[in-house]
Amino acid sequence: MENEILSIVNNIQAQVWGLPMLFLLGGTGIYLTARLKGVQFCSLPHALYLAFIHRKDVNAKGDITQFQALMTALAATVGTGNIAGVATAIVAGGPGALFWMWITGLVGMATKFSEAVLAVKYRETDSMGRMKGGPMYYISNALGWKWLGASYALFAGLAAFGIGNMTQSNSMADVLQTTFQISPWITAIVLVVGTGIVLIGGIKSIGLVTSLIVPVMIIFYMAGGIVAIIINIAAIPQIMDLIFTHAFSPMAAGGGFAGALVRDAIRYGVARGVFSNESGLGSAGIAAAAAQTKDPVTQALVSMTQTFIDTIIVCTITGFIIIGTGAWLSGETGASLTASSFTIGLPGNFGGYLVALALILFAYSTILGWSYYGEKSIVYLLGEKATYPYRVIFCLFVGLGAISQLELVWAVSDIMNGLMAFPNLLALLFLAPIVSAETRRYLKSRDN
Repeated sequence: MENEILSIVNNIQAQVWGLPMLFLLGGTGIYLTARLKGVQFCSLPHALYLAFIHRKDVNAKGDITQFQALMTALAATVGTGNIAGVATAIVAGGPGALFWMWITGLVGMATKFSEAVLAVKYRETDSMGRMKGGPMYYISNALGWKWLGASYALFAGLAAFGIGNMTQSNSMADVLQTTFQISPWITAIVLVVGTGIVLIGGIKSIGLVTSLIVPVMIIFYMAGGIVAIIINIAAIPQIMDLIFTHAFSPMAAGGGFAGALVRDAIRYGVARGVFSNESGLGSAGIAAAAAQTKDPVTQALVSMTQTFIDTIIVCTITGFIIIGTGAWLSGETGASLTASSFTIGLPGNFGGYLVALALILFAYSTILGWSYYGEKSIVYLLGEKATYPYRVIFCLFVGLGAISQLELVWAVSDIMNGLMAFPNLLALLFLAPIVSAETRRYLKSRDN
């Protein structure tokens, strides 16, 4: 019976994340890039300045700083997609899949920018003076489609318990047991307590913790990856040749690689790119709405750096090591392939431990980021009275995920993510003129 249910869910998953959805994601990103005149390219240096150097706006409304909002969004996205997602994309689509991940990331920056503009512009204040916003609010308030806004909140609330909760704690428990022989029950107890302590303080506590964890984990992972690339620097020309050649031509079978068509490279590159950076899902807009900012566009510029860091930097490092070491031909996939690649690329057993520790940090930070997304979605549907019951239930599910088998949960979570994307992308297409007008206003005032 369970296998039959899983088969049905997998078929639904394939339909939801089929070519129409991938074209909608890519097409929306391309349209917004054109409509905004390539804001992600022209304004990237300024965006990085706002994200990492600029001090917070004085007397600006919001619950957390712009940097903390960015770190919360990065916490939710820099995760298993950067470690396991890149590996599965290359195994299924060949090295050319990394090229299409780059394209997805570059156009996805415009999508992420637009989500943040609308999230801040249409955010509201609750009875406690806290900010609330995201796709459910701009769909309801700007378009007047309250039923679609509620649908988005429902899908996001359900997804938070899957892709942002149980699957992450399960990955942590698995790697801790495999690498350090720690019982999943111990992992479950520690995670429930640790997550509960952070969630008590709400977004301010989440923003503080993620602003401490996320920079450390990304720099730690990047440093190890860059060392591995430097050690194998002679392989870079071959890496680039494989990526660009097989982005546009089929990849023949060889070693443990089954071969891939160009459409496989595109499909898996785009799908895993979106899975990694979440551009188009609208989730990061929920964090952006909490930021202390006087202008929607400044937070949008900060938010779009999330996709740049996640896909263009972190995923590239993972991809280069997987391809450069030749481990992608081994027949392995997922996190085990990435771990094998780092083990080959770095001396001793350091590479395997680095990936294991990175996965633990990435997964935990994702739990914290998605806890906020889920909370705001549930509160939108049920009201503020649901806040504390939600936090308790969320923590309990974190523990449940650590001790469960979750193949079905992974599949259902993917479906929920796809269902989140559709109403959000529809809203972005209809509200693009507003995003464009806000962007022109800001750039004009900046030039003056």
